[in-house]
Formats: sequence, structure tokens, C-alpha cells
Amino acid sequence: MWKTTIRIHTILDYFYVVEKYIVSARKYRPDTFASVVGQSSITDTLQNALSKEKLAQAFLFCGPRGVGKTTCARILAKTINCLNPTNNNEACNECQNCTSFIEGSSLNIHELDAASHNGVDDIKSLQEQVRMAPQMGDYNVFIIDEVHMLSPSAFNAFLKTLEEPPAHAIFILATTERHKILPTILSRCQIFNFSRISVEDIRAHLQMVCEKEGVQAEEAGLQVIAQKADGALRDSLSLLDQIISFTGGNITYEKVIDNLHVLDYDYYFKVIEASSTKNIPENILTLNQILGKGFDGHNFIVGLGEHVRNLLMCKDERTVKLLETSKDIEEKYIAQSTQLSEVFLMNLLNILSHNDTQYKAAKNKRLLLEVMLMQMCSASSEVSNQTDEKKKILN
Repeated sequence: MWKTTIRIHTILDYFYVVEKYIVSARKYRPDTFASVVGQSSITDTLQNALSKEKLAQAFLFCGPRGVGKTTCARILAKTINCLNPTNNNEACNECQNCTSFIEGSSLNIHELDAASHNGVDDIKSLQEQVRMAPQMGDYNVFIIDEVHMLSPSAFNAFLKTLEEPPAHAIFILATTERHKILPTILSRCQIFNFSRISVEDIRAHLQMVCEKEGVQAEEAGLQVIAQKADGALRDSLSLLDQIISFTGGNITYEKVIDNLHVLDYDYYFKVIEASSTKNIPENILTLNQILGKGFDGHNFIVGLGEHVRNLLMCKDERTVKLLETSKDIEEKYIAQSTQLSEVFLMNLLNILSHNDTQYKAAKNKRLLLEVMLMQMCSASSEVSNQTDEKKKILN
């Protein structure tokens, strides 16, 4: 009996530890305008509107996933009802309205997920809440996420409320698909277009998270994660959690590309080096290694095209800043770029562009890749041959 009791306590302790874990996307979710990453133009506009007390009665936040639409909606809703806002028009996070919002018990802020509540009855229920005066503060704020998922009849029912809302009601709508929203709804909203977050901003944020979590991380590894996230901060944090679990808290470039199945930069450098020296066997053997590791041939073409593009960017000091790579990789790009002519690089881009369009239709895809690499080894570096070479490629 005593042993059984000990085992039960051990199991309960285990579950207690598991429940305490919070994913990074939630743990490091911004709670002030200043902590929002990569959307300064939008946060500045909202703070200015708060300072001048010129708030629209309906906002529409548009943009791709994971860029901060719902986060900004919640921060704005909390700040509107804050009893003691700061001089920078940030919520104090200490007053009764702020603490009730943080604890999820606010009576002034209402959230509706239109993806799962998209019918007329849901909008009628919302309309009942709109009529009620705020319990504390000046406004009732209604956040409708994924608003494009509302049914046509629900949109029509919502239109009247949005057209003539009570003075105490403010609506904040968020969507990833603005084109699906009725023009009559759009005309009644102040529209903010959220952009994809830059690779450098995401990398810097990941670095901050790693420092707070006591995780050792190479800059090149975080750079790959930031690029893989495709402008979505939430996706990058999910990938970071995955990598931390895989590496045990020691993130290196090699471990990141292995876990995310990303082709190493070194392969691209090797292919371009072999092409410049007209070493066809070396290119064919490199291709064999890449395909042997299970990488997709079309992704190889796209990645190689991106590599050549980066080499061209290194030809001018003004365009080097357009590279979205770590400092170490940037130096390698600059070093290889100095050894190659612009004409040669442009010929390579023509070859890659042609094969990019032909890849899906090719019956023997490996043969197409091998011929492409042979063409790259035969690409001219002389201006006088550029036109003839282009004709050969296209024919």
C-alpha cells in the first residue's frame, strides 16, 4: 500500500511538471505595443489615436498568419479600457481592468472566433452583448477573429450593428483573407495591413527568447529558423521549440538543417564553384549526394536560383544589405561573388529560370537536373557571347 501511494505521487508530480510547460508562442506573446515585433507603423498609429482620443468604432487587421493581428487587437482592447495608461499610451497591466483581462475575466472585452461561430445565431448573441453598457471603463470591445469565415447571412446581420453601433462599442476584426469580406463591411472599418516580419527581426526575437530560456544558439542556426518561418513570428517560435527539444538546448546550424530538412548552403557554394571551373563530374556527384539525402529536385533549383541571386546582390555594396543571411554566410557570398563575373551569374540565372519552368513537365527529372548542371558548367563569362548563349539555352 505504501509503495502504491509513492508511485501515485510520482505520477502526479510528473503531470504537474508537464502542465507547467508553456509553448514559446504563448509565453513570449507581446502584451504591450512596444513588444510587438516588426509592425511599428501600425502600433505607432494606434498609440497616436489613443493619445488624441480619436478611436474608430471599427478596425480591420489584415495580413498573413502569425504576424500579430490578434495580439495587437488584444493589446488595443486592453489599453482602451486601462484606468491608468502610461505616458506612451501603453496599458499599465496593474489596474483592475488590466488584471481582469490578463486573468481572462474581463466583462468589457469579448472575443468571438468566427471560424467556429459563424452563424446568424452567433451574431444575434453578439448584438445582445453590444447593447449592454460597459461594467467598468468607457468601452465594450469586441474582437472577432477570422472574420472572413462568417456566413453571408451572418455578415448581413452584422452589417447593421457595424453601421450604427452604440457609442460605447468598438469592434476589432482580424482576418487572413481580406478579399472574402463584403465591401460594405470594409467601408465601415479603419483598415490596417500587417506585413510579413523580416528575417532579421525574427532572428533577433529568437535570440532574445534563447537568452531568457538559457539556450545556447548559433546565429546561423537561428537565421535558418527565421527564414523557414516565412515571415510568421508564431511559426518561428514553434520551430524553435521543436529545435530545442531536438538539440537539448544547444542549437547549432548543423542540427537545425538536419531537423528541418534544409539543404546546407555549402552544396550551393560547391555547385557554383564547380560550374565556374567547368567541372561537370563534380557537379553530377554533388547532385547525387543531394538526391540521396531525400531532397526535392525542384527545391534544389529554387534554392540554387536564390543563391545566384545573392551572389549578384554582392556585386554592389548598396545591395549587400538585401541578403537575409548571417554574417558568416554573407562573407562567404562576398568572397565567391568577387571570383565570378556578372555575365556568368546572369547566364546561370537564365539556365535556372528555364529549368524551373520545365521541371514539372519533365518525365526524367534527374536527367533534367544533370543536363542543367552541365549547361551551368558551359555558361559563358564573356559579354560578347551572352546573346548566343541565351539562344542556346532557350533552344
